[in-house]
Amino acid sequence: MKLHSSFRDPSGFVFQREGLLYRQVNQSYQETYEQLMSSGLYQQLSSARALIPHEECPVDIAPNPGTAYKVIKPAPIPFVSYPYEWCFDQLKDAAVLTLSIARRALQYDMILKDASAFNVQFQKGRPIFIDTLSFDRYQVGAPWVAYKQFCQHFLAPLSLMAKTDFRLNQLLRVYIDGIPLDLASALLPGSSWLNPPLLSHIHLHAKTQQKYADREYPQEQIPGRVSKNALEALLYSLLSAVRSLKLKTQKSEWGDYYDKTNYAQTAFEAKHEIVRAFILRADPGSVWDLGANTGEFSRAASNLGIQTTAFDIDHAAVSRNYALVKQNKETNLLPLCMDLTNPSPALGWNCSERMSLVERGPVDLVMALALVHHLAISNNTPLEDLASFFSQLGGWLVIEFIPKSDSQVKRLLSSRVDIFPDYTKIGFENAFRKYYEIVEEAPIAGSERTLYLMQRKVTLA
Repeated sequence: MKLHSSFRDPSGFVFQREGLLYRQVNQSYQETYEQLMSSGLYQQLSSARALIPHEECPVDIAPNPGTAYKVIKPAPIPFVSYPYEWCFDQLKDAAVLTLSIARRALQYDMILKDASAFNVQFQKGRPIFIDTLSFDRYQVGAPWVAYKQFCQHFLAPLSLMAKTDFRLNQLLRVYIDGIPLDLASALLPGSSWLNPPLLSHIHLHAKTQQKYADREYPQEQIPGRVSKNALEALLYSLLSAVRSLKLKTQKSEWGDYYDKTNYAQTAFEAKHEIVRAFILRADPGSVWDLGANTGEFSRAASNLGIQTTAFDIDHAAVSRNYALVKQNKETNLLPLCMDLTNPSPALGWNCSERMSLVERGPVDLVMALALVHHLAISNNTPLEDLASFFSQLGGWLVIEFIPKSDSQVKRLLSSRVDIFPDYTKIGFENAFRKYYEIVEEAPIAGSERTLYLMQRKVTLA
């Protein structure tokens, strides 16, 4: 089965066979593929964990064997994430990786023809380039054809996040082909015109695009053909521009949650022990931690060697979590930004280029700790709807119920009328029993909170 995410590429496409992911290399890409493999570039990049490694497979498994030159099987990515789910530093690291690969490719007389942020994923705690067919043979005097794409996918959103508001990275969810440079130019503050890299690569670049937008020119007459030295200088300028961008100090609503909670240290330790015991009992191969904050409890799973994805709405908390992943060289944890009241939908052509959150599941175990009260009270989501949603995401569930007597729930109710008569321990259990068997219930000593281990009911069609 072909995957819709690669339908635009004339060099080949990604497909699935018996649950495994493969890529067909078309015959039209034969010479370029051979140069990539024989020049030493592939070996250098894959050894450095910059480019996804692959193995070659029999061509007869290709969906279109008549047009196939090779079939390759890339190393698996535990979870496919998208740029609008990354924090600032993740997007910045992905941009640096893309430019570093483009610069290294020039040394082998090759160049990146694509600079899409969707060509980067995260594997073992760091970004990795996954599109083996994004390389092309360098043509003397040719401009970098991916220059505009890089600016729209990386430099524009990074600049907007750093100079205007970090939430503007969500424009990548609207413009999946990259943020238009004229829009980025209009949204950036006036002071950015005094920043030479942003002046050149965003503002003047946008004006050049507008100048040639409605005119037709033969390819050889379009200005901008450059020498190899000039191309190297362009890539270095972009790299310097990206590295110079810093995110302003963010005010985090929930980043210090564990400092403000009414947990005593003994209760906090007891929660850790219960969560770990529940994880061991479920014995999952994959975990999603919903509302993970800085990953305090995500690591109860990832430290056991379980591939864990940690979602949170708070950008500052996700940034802190990602910084810890890098600092500690963690390989089983991926922090991501996600608003669970509006999770990532299916996007793109035919609503199938980018998968929704639900489509990227299910996983073996879902954790929802200190989360239900936010969704049920702050967002008026019925408990039964929460149970139904969680049941789509995974088979096992570790979930925490926090009663109205808890200080955190009192905080949520302090500015609104309590219209939640069913938000009780009994109401919670009744709602979730429609979708789950309650395997174990454990009160958290030193608090009024309760942890549950649940298993999704098997439904017969």
